[in-house]
Amino acid sequence: QVQLVESGGGLVQAGGSLRLSCAASGMIFSPSTMGWYRQAPGKQRELVATITSGGSTDYTDYTDSVKGRFTISRDNAKNTVYLQMNSLKPEDTAVYYCNAERKAWPRFDYWGQGTQVTVSS
Repeated sequence: QVQLVESGGGLVQAGGSLRLSCAASGMIFSPSTMGWYRQAPGKQRELVATITSGGSTDYTDYTDSVKGRFTISRDNAKNTVYLQMNSLKPEDTAVYYCNAERKAWPRFDYWGQGTQVTVSS
């Protein structure tokens, strides 16, 4: 049974930092891409950052609003992905979801249960 377990969310003041972690278990094949998405109240879920393994190089992608503030990384040996969030803003408040995707066979797309991040002004 595949599980994605997120941790590290919480309440922080504007300008502060948080580090989210997502540990994937139960996978026989490693995901090609792991990422973080977020959903604020009344809004659609949006991509925050993704990281794709490309042999010796990992490729990262960020939504414009977090570039320069957030950093995504992964530990392939542990199937774990991290999101370091610095200089947090109230508009970063949302439920953050971890995603693990594999586009080559066998394909899969798994989601975590979400972790709340609240940034107070």
